[in-house]
Amino acid sequence: MRLNQARMNRAVMDPVANVVVERNGAEARMRFIGRWTSDQAAAVEAGASKLTAEAQGAERVLLDLSAVERLDTLGAWVLDRARSEIVARGQEAGFVGLDEPKRILLHEVAYHEFGLKAPVQHSAVVDILSDVGGTVVGAGRDLVGGVSFLGSLVAAFGRMLVNPRRFRITSMVFHLEAVGFRSVPIITLISFLVGCIVAQQGIFQLRRFGATPFVVDLIGILTLRELGVLLTSIMIAGRSGSAFTAEIGSMKMREEIDALRVMGLDPIEVLVAPRILALIVALPILTFLSNLAGLFGGGVVSWIYGGISQEVFLGRLRSAIAFNTFMVGIIKAPFMALVIGMIACIEGMAVKGSAESLGRQVTSSVVKAIFMVIVVDGLFAMFFASINY
Repeated sequence: MRLNQARMNRAVMDPVANVVVERNGAEARMRFIGRWTSDQAAAVEAGASKLTAEAQGAERVLLDLSAVERLDTLGAWVLDRARSEIVARGQEAGFVGLDEPKRILLHEVAYHEFGLKAPVQHSAVVDILSDVGGTVVGAGRDLVGGVSFLGSLVAAFGRMLVNPRRFRITSMVFHLEAVGFRSVPIITLISFLVGCIVAQQGIFQLRRFGATPFVVDLIGILTLRELGVLLTSIMIAGRSGSAFTAEIGSMKMREEIDALRVMGLDPIEVLVAPRILALIVALPILTFLSNLAGLFGGGVVSWIYGGISQEVFLGRLRSAIAFNTFMVGIIKAPFMALVIGMIACIEGMAVKGSAESLGRQVTSSVVKAIFMVIVVDGLFAMFFASINY
């Protein structure tokens, strides 16, 4: 007893976490001294190891915390882990000398074993079918959500037509500048280069058959009907669609959209409608500029590489294309703008409260928008072919 008392006196003078062991037959009492806190992490782990070792052979182990100066979550978790290890060996163990704060802390940070679940074995065929089924269900949900969002958008436009003061013209002009004016350099450059490539490849292939002048027909029809609007839409989906998703998603993360609803404002009217209207106005204009750049690039390469003069190029271009050839691309543009804007805004609204969710939705927005642009282009191609336009 005198030896234990001496140990207790020395431990009380030392604030470092420590354990004093008292044995009384089949019972072992572990008296914890000092600060069992995170700044004493090494001493806490050493004390826990000493606890489990000294408890060997005892039928009943009492963990006395009455002399602990301070206990935080780390210390409580380590002590409860040691108690769990002793119980797992078939011994009886429990805490004594607890005041209310210590009891609550030990209860909140109680140690649990987390066992790994055995992986469930599936056949490759079942996994493939499961993935296909999940993709189909996800596509169906996206379709239903898109139709619902379109309905909300049409209702918002109806309210703005009834009460024009609800329409935010300043926001639309701002987005029109960002989507339209600032996109002109990159779209015209890409269209010019693609026009050059199409002309070069067309001349290279048609020269074998002595039909080099027909490259003008190829450039004119392909650019005006397909390439101009398709390149413009894909560039806008990657540039402006991703920006819309990131902007709305960031507002969703910061709960600014919830704040708009609390203030009695409709996020569709405030955030979505101006962006989609700006896209619908800007995309036909950008498509027109893309057509001009593509034709100019094709004309330059035809002159340099194919020996087709500017007069011959322009004359054959006038005979190869008509007004409907130009209008096919322009008619597609507003519909593609609507698809891009809706997908971008839907994915932005779907962002949760993490940066990972924001990145995932931005990626999904760009992929879905480009895919749907190509689908819409294919549908229009079949439609115009069926009406011979």
